[in-house]
Amino acid sequence: MNHRTIFAIVLSLAASLARADGLQDLETFLREVKSAQASFTQVVTSPKREGEATARSKTSSGRFEFQRPGRFRFEYTKPFEQTIVADGQTLWLYDVDLNQVTARKQQDALGSTPAALIASGTDIKGLSEAFDLKAGAARDGMEWVDAQPKAKDGQLQSVKVGFRQGQLAVLEIVDGLGQRSVLSFAQWQGNVAVKPERFRFQPPAGADVIRP
Repeated sequence: MNHRTIFAIVLSLAASLARADGLQDLETFLREVKSAQASFTQVVTSPKREGEATARSKTSSGRFEFQRPGRFRFEYTKPFEQTIVADGQTLWLYDVDLNQVTARKQQDALGSTPAALIASGTDIKGLSEAFDLKAGAARDGMEWVDAQPKAKDGQLQSVKVGFRQGQLAVLEIVDGLGQRSVLSFAQWQGNVAVKPERFRFQPPAGADVIRP
């Protein structure tokens, strides 16, 4: 699962607040939480191949922040540096090692993904246009929201969001290829002041800029 898919999904449900009634708190989040910052650890596990004793996995970490409507920033710091910025018009992906920038129209890149809905929406009705939402069973000391994608394009199989004591704790994603991505969040802060320049991006001098 590439980072574009990960961050689009993550931003779609990042910071949803849920307690006994996850859907009710999700709606509260959409209405009241305008910005957020957090750190994250991401573990992506691929389906086992024939002959493999264990599934292959890789771990990365970084920080993210967002401000509605339509602005967010992901910074992957380990093991490789990548920056993803949505400024409301353009979606930028900067790979530091390759010194390469990919720029896409934000609307085209995200379309009706949850990221676009969360970043600009103000109620659960908008999110329900892309997902069938329901409260999941409590497990691992967390309350869960199950989000079943309505789109049948195969990009996603399922999304589950776990909350511990009302704060976003874990996001579980299974993509169309069966890869499972688990993002664990820490240092969560909602409605914080985020500097506007965090959602601006200028390609570094000498970087290759690709506009698909």
